Amino acid sequence: MSANLETQSTDKPLTLGIVGVGLIGASIGLAHRQAKTFTKILGVGRSQSNLDQALKMGAIDQAVSLEECAKQADIIVVCVPVAQTFSVLHAIEPHIRLNTLITDAGSTKSDVIMAAKTALGDKVAQFVPAHPIAGGAQHGAESAQANLYQGKEVVLCPLQENHPQAVQIIDDFWQATGAMTNRMSSLQHDAVFASISHLPHILSYALMLQVANSEDAAVKLDHAGAGFRDFTRIAASSPEMWRDICMANKAAILKELDNYLSLTQKLRELIAKEEGDALLKAFTRASLERQKWEGR
Repeated sequence: MSANLETQSTDKPLTLGIVGVGLIGASIGLAHRQAKTFTKILGVGRSQSNLDQALKMGAIDQAVSLEECAKQADIIVVCVPVAQTFSVLHAIEPHIRLNTLITDAGSTKSDVIMAAKTALGDKVAQFVPAHPIAGGAQHGAESAQANLYQGKEVVLCPLQENHPQAVQIIDDFWQATGAMTNRMSSLQHDAVFASISHLPHILSYALMLQVANSEDAAVKLDHAGAGFRDFTRIAASSPEMWRDICMANKAAILKELDNYLSLTQKLRELIAKEEGDALLKAFTRASLERQKWEGR
């Protein structure tokens, strides 16, 4: 068990509470089960079948209410669509103890922090925002993996109100899953991930819709190969989660989407004018940048 996690509570064994035991939450439970950082893991969820699956897999020890989770857990991790963050934190606020720490797995941070400050009030110092850069196209507990976070990045966006020790405990919490931690401001986080995460998901959904809406969709899909499969893989992700992300990070996403539309319009003009040399130059630069990035 991490020494820093141990210092949080010395009078009793540590209890983890996971709110939302889908792919992200159940994988956290499995990772900590493997790391043996907690004596008990509690799960909260809307779907009884998902909770049953998490219990069967060993991702959680017991399914409880939000209130019971707040009363018992030493660390609570909120793994729900970002639009539900306020309601979850508002529900647990009256019941959390002074030494309980809370983190989250939301893909946007500015809205989550605003929700936390409104819901938790003076207790917001106990909340350390985070975003694990891991996941998959499937989103139920049955898809959870103990090694989902192994070698993956988790971005922490600490608040001014957080005590340094609280931030370190949450840092250790995520590292215990096998992840590597990094820190940045919420504004920088939302701008960066609008470009490299949110926009790609929107484009994947758009391509899938374009093909599905065409008159010869069945023929196209019958002939689709690896390129189409790779590009649209993330279109199978949770629609509810990505709807919430688009609403939560609207300004940054619209900026990235406008830039992308401007670039594709330029590419369209090059194709229409049969400017092969310019197309080759653009494609070559993109190819080299992709290879350079993968090499890192």
